[in-house]
Amino acid sequence: MDLFLADAGQTHARGIALARELPKGSVLLLSGELGAGKTSLVQGLAAGLGITEAVTSPTFALAQHYSRPDAPQQPVLVHLDLYRLELPEAADELFAQEEEVAAESCALLAVEWPQRLSFTPSQAWQLQLLYCDGGRQLVISPPAAAQ
Repeated sequence: MDLFLADAGQTHARGIALARELPKGSVLLLSGELGAGKTSLVQGLAAGLGITEAVTSPTFALAQHYSRPDAPQQPVLVHLDLYRLELPEAADELFAQEEEVAAESCALLAVEWPQRLSFTPSQAWQLQLLYCDGGRQLVISPPAAAQ
């Protein structure tokens, strides 16, 4: 599926819609250049899941867990940013740890810079943001297992 997103507002809105459309516990691999809108899309996902706290890119923290106000101990979104991890082994280890956390609570797992991994998880949705005609093109591919 290809969608044109004219601005950050449309990217955010598409994230809200995706949060409602995707199965619980989905793994999302978000790729795109710096500034392409990956974090804006995750902010929309968070809003669609009922998360009220501010969502920022976990570039320095590497991982953030977000919960709804009515269930603060159970994450509904796990957000990874693998940009700073140059060694695939380090990215793989962090992914495995956070995938387990997400699976335990059926949380969405959103991974920015998945190309740092040494593998592509077969159960993952691929979301690619590309610069296009003053906006962004969002290319969504379902998990390989679902094709």
